Amino acid sequence: MSVNFQQLANFIWSVADLLRGPYRPPQYERVMLPLTVLRRFDAVLAPSKEAVLKRYDELKAKNIVNIDAILNNLAKDDDSRPLGFHNHSPLDFQKLKGDPDNIGRHLVDYIAGFSENVRKIFERFEFDKEIEKLEESNRLYQVVAQFAEIDLHPRKVDNITMGLVFEDLIRRFNEQANETAGDHFTPREVIQLMVNLLLEPDTSVLTQAGVIVTICDPACGTGGMLAEAQNWIRAHNEQAIVKVYGQDYNPRSYAVAASDLLIKGNKDNQVVLGNTLTDDPFPDVRFDYLLANPPFGVDWKAEKKIIDRWPNFRGYSGKLPRINDGALLFLLYMMSKFQDYKAGDRDNPGSRTAVVFNGSPLFSGSAGTGESEIRRWIIEHDQLETLVALPEQMFYNTGIGTFIWVVTNRKADHRKGKIQLIDARERSKPMKRSLGDKRRYLDQAALDAITCEHGSMENSSTSRVFDNADFGYRRITMLRPLRLRFQITDEARDSFLNACPELFDALQIIQDELGSEPLLDWNHAWDAVRQVLKALPYDVEGWAKGAKGTAQKKIFRDCFTTVDHTAAPVIAKHHKIEPLDRATLFPNQTLPADLGKDELFSLLGLVADGKGKYIEYEPDPALKDSENIPLKKDIVSYVQREVKPYVAEAWIDRETLDEQDGGIGKVGYEINFNRVFFQYQPPRPLHEIDAELAGVEQRILELLREVTE
Repeated sequence: MSVNFQQLANFIWSVADLLRGPYRPPQYERVMLPLTVLRRFDAVLAPSKEAVLKRYDELKAKNIVNIDAILNNLAKDDDSRPLGFHNHSPLDFQKLKGDPDNIGRHLVDYIAGFSENVRKIFERFEFDKEIEKLEESNRLYQVVAQFAEIDLHPRKVDNITMGLVFEDLIRRFNEQANETAGDHFTPREVIQLMVNLLLEPDTSVLTQAGVIVTICDPACGTGGMLAEAQNWIRAHNEQAIVKVYGQDYNPRSYAVAASDLLIKGNKDNQVVLGNTLTDDPFPDVRFDYLLANPPFGVDWKAEKKIIDRWPNFRGYSGKLPRINDGALLFLLYMMSKFQDYKAGDRDNPGSRTAVVFNGSPLFSGSAGTGESEIRRWIIEHDQLETLVALPEQMFYNTGIGTFIWVVTNRKADHRKGKIQLIDARERSKPMKRSLGDKRRYLDQAALDAITCEHGSMENSSTSRVFDNADFGYRRITMLRPLRLRFQITDEARDSFLNACPELFDALQIIQDELGSEPLLDWNHAWDAVRQVLKALPYDVEGWAKGAKGTAQKKIFRDCFTTVDHTAAPVIAKHHKIEPLDRATLFPNQTLPADLGKDELFSLLGLVADGKGKYIEYEPDPALKDSENIPLKKDIVSYVQREVKPYVAEAWIDRETLDEQDGGIGKVGYEINFNRVFFQYQPPRPLHEIDAELAGVEQRILELLREVTE
């Protein structure tokens, strides 16, 4: 079978040479794929052609309009099974070949004779434009005549072989169009790996007699993933019933995928044209398996207006990702199509999905942002099973690194609460000939090794197993006190009087009392200013009180102070705080037993003044920083160990503790492969480097000597 399949694919591929001139090689598929579909349909419909034509004439004579349902059931294959489509045109490829002078008009009439489901496919192919172009260049008859010589009757080429032929042609044409292939075509070895990770764990179920499997690809492109999943199941269980569903936004890709299903005889399956983010063509359907390669970094600005009107996005009510990267929205859609899961209940079997992303969905966005919240939602629901890092230069239109996510709502018992990371970045081999940006590939040995690692779930140099919580962290803000130096300079004086000219006399008195030398304590300087103003025989104290006074004070400080890290910290206020329970200070935290109240208050920026009160300093905005504290570590111990020894005056911003999550700061999740699999490489010994440099210098001198002699 494989020899015949390859020979047939090679022959059809060779016909494409007739298009050279009016078409560039990346454009050949616009003609060859539709004609391959037409020729297959022509051969499949041949056994019942006469019966369909006779019945069509009868229905036409009775003026019956809705004829598709009747004729689709009448058109049958050699085993008398309805095909689900028909053609009521008297023409076929042999008759088309017999009238070269009218080939264009007849071909259009022949396509118009198909049932509506096939006509829709050819509308998306926009094949009528190609017919005109081929006629103008005198290529149409030559190509159609060549296709008429190909025998694609099911007796000679069964559905499985025809499917392989069509898949091979799709792959070849997409590789030719490598400048855009990544938008709709995933390398076959990547698809194979995704299918292995998705289906291998369920081998015992999928090999049972009479099993029915549903598979969906919501960004199906030309249908390669659906085809590979079908092939895997058929290879393991010829009796399995596989129902596939797909959707794609690109009309031509949709047409190819829909044609592939019809070519294979899958009349009960569905591929739909539409926008996955806003249109759900299968609202009442849940699937056993889902897999997809959504476009990387897709902008969803056009869909935002629609999505914003929804109460939630496919059952997820948290924050959504940035407008310029909607990759995780595809995953949320796929998860919304999961079947319910209940252990041991056949009616609630759960689902599994595999999706390929670039690195952005793993770590983009800090705690509280849309990306982080989606990761958190997935991980805290214990649905992220495995992540596989693929080599770079694996895709046709991008050389960046990519990752396979395996997500499921029915983890095996030994995987519950765990996430497995597999590093396959060093397992690729170089290609003999690059295809666009694709310069590397995974051979069968690498695919088998990765699949086995996934199955064994053991720790090794390329496989690590973590608890879900290992990827979570609390993000808290750390503050440091503002330190200001006070000094009245000519420049600062002019700036202040430009803003507050009515305070000229008061400023002159302040300058006479305090002088022009710098003062390294704004608190004392301001107290001195107030004392000077109080001693005046007339009232100017009001400028430092009330709404207007507050604004003037701010102008005064802005003009006459500069940040100086050697100055005393600026006091914001004094507190008289009654003793508080430790749990009230830090809710939901395990606190060190030997930590006293004053030490706890200092962690919140409240410093004991020795007089029963606590000083709160004003924070310096420029010194604000953040700390990501692992979920498995408590905030207090972390700050005491990792921050205080290095920045003793730093304190935790109380607002970040109060924002959410029970007073423990914002919770975020991110997964950093480089950090997990980083292996320290010590630098080479200095004497080796010196020797190498000496050798280079010697070669340079020898070259210079050759030039000068």
